[in-house]
Amino acid sequence: MNLLIAIVQQVDIEEKIQNAPDKGYEIGVFIGSMLPFINLVALAYLMYRYNKKRNQ
Repeated sequence: MNLLIAIVQQVDIEEKIQNAPDKGYEIGVFIGSMLPFINLVALAYLMYRYNKKRNQ
């Protein structure tokens, strides 16, 4: 079920940028597309740091 939801929610970023009314919208689309990746990296770092301190 989650896979179906993920497929439906995929957005064509290039199409959004081409139809953007101004540069501010383009920047917002770019930042919005990068946020999930940034959140995953931050979560992985926090888990690494927590486990490293716990093992010492």
